[in-house]
Amino acid sequence: MISTIQNLGIRSEHAYAAGFASIGLSVLSWAIDINVSHDKAQADRWGLYVGQWAPTFFALGVALKLEETTSSKK
Repeated sequence: MISTIQNLGIRSEHAYAAGFASIGLSVLSWAIDINVSHDKAQADRWGLYVGQWAPTFFALGVALKLEETTSSKK
């Protein structure tokens, strides 16, 4: 599966950037929701939901980096 993702042109740097972007989006979605709805619980849920994407993107970045390293040695 990782090699398929790599063949689509997605590199480890893209996954790392998506991880950092999801951290920023987590804070942004929390801040927007708390100002719009004035419901702290709902804002916390949105922030946590988006924040949970970051570890997945970082893990994908590591897997892609390993694939890039392995395929360059062949």
